[in-house]
Amino acid sequence: MRIRPLAALIPLSLALAATPAFAEQDIDKMNGSVTAEAGGEYGSLSTVNGSITIREGATVRQVETVNGGITIQANAKVGGAETVNGGIRLEDGASARELDVVNGAVRLGRNSRIEGDVEAVNGSVRAEAGAEIVGNVENVNGALIFDHARVGGQLATRHGDITLDASTVEGGIRVEKPNTRWWSFERKRAPRIVILAGSVVGGEMVFEQEVELYVHPDAKVGKQSGIAPRMIDSPDAPRAD
Repeated sequence: MRIRPLAALIPLSLALAATPAFAEQDIDKMNGSVTAEAGGEYGSLSTVNGSITIREGATVRQVETVNGGITIQANAKVGGAETVNGGIRLEDGASARELDVVNGAVRLGRNSRIEGDVEAVNGSVRAEAGAEIVGNVENVNGALIFDHARVGGQLATRHGDITLDASTVEGGIRVEKPNTRWWSFERKRAPRIVILAGSVVGGEMVFEQEVELYVHPDAKVGKQSGIAPRMIDSPDAPRAD
């Protein structure tokens, strides 16, 4: 899991000024929200304490905040989007190059698209019908839930549950070994992997710790390795919260 230092996300006006302009304007704040207006073109949008909203149809190269959420409205296009304390939400048809969250959830609306990776250290990732992530999806804590969505890379978690509902994961699933230094603060229940009807896991499923695994008869999964999972044989599969 790549965790970037906090200082790396604090905007620096001098650094932005030295960067060639990507589009019409940059916005750099210390306090307060930032908005990219509908249909506009922007370079870098950044704030330390405040949310960022990318309105419908806008195009932005880079979006960064430390304390605040990021909303990317329908059909807007963003390069990278990063926040330390706050979630990221893509509405229907929005797209981004990559998403990076430390504390907060990621929500991907219908037919949204991520060209690279999604990382959420402490937070869930949910993808609705038609959403596509070309790269990998990784977190430490929080559920990974995909509903008629597609992941081109791998799903990786340490303590999160995973639910695939008629979804495809081309690069397999990895459940990483718990960090024993944080054991007293982390969840004790084994992660639960639920693969429902119509789902496909194209790559290997690697379990570095004990997990509960449910695979519907109409799902397709690849090879399993590592610690043997506890199989759940029930008509009603438990889903991630």
